[in-house]
Amino acid sequence: MGWLIALTVLLLIAAIPLGVLVRYDSRGPLVRVIAGFVRFTVIPVPKRTKKPKKEKSPKAEAPPKPAPQPAQKEAEKKGGSLRDFLPLLNVLLDFMSSFRKKLRVNNLTLKLILAGDDPCDLALNYGRAWAALGNLMPMLDKIFVVGKRDCEIECDFTATQTLVVAQMELTIRFGRLISLGLVYGFRLLKELLIFKKKRKGGAVS
Repeated sequence: MGWLIALTVLLLIAAIPLGVLVRYDSRGPLVRVIAGFVRFTVIPVPKRTKKPKKEKSPKAEAPPKPAPQPAQKEAEKKGGSLRDFLPLLNVLLDFMSSFRKKLRVNNLTLKLILAGDDPCDLALNYGRAWAALGNLMPMLDKIFVVGKRDCEIECDFTATQTLVVAQMELTIRFGRLISLGLVYGFRLLKELLIFKKKRKGGAVS
């Protein structure tokens, strides 16, 4: 009887919807782990607030208030550098090809903001971008089941560089998620370290 209970518990754990939400915008990459209704951020690593030291005086000073964060919608509209996004995209595409039709994309968002002051060049790049997007979607459909998708391409005559906002929410079973972390975790960590060095202005070999 005990083994039957243990087997039931294992099956229930395996049935828990697990997944990951990946996002890229002007703030850089964001990775959130999904476990049922619980979501927690793993990249970037949440900063731990240090507790203020207690002073000997009878009246303790109140801890300083955290600086107000910019509105999330404003950061999403700005987007991040396309050049920094491409290495992360390559890792993501390689990982998806190894789990063909084993992953489900609940939500897919892709917004490309083309930069340029020449209307002719922008029109040409606009057509090329839609052609590339048209080729990308069938590839994604072959890899896994895609649910809700929201893709758009815009032109900005005042921008100095092409920006992108991308978000993908994947769901996978528990065992397959572990395999994903072991196989591609090292590659993703390497690209994130390179991205961090670029943000700090360090040289990257």
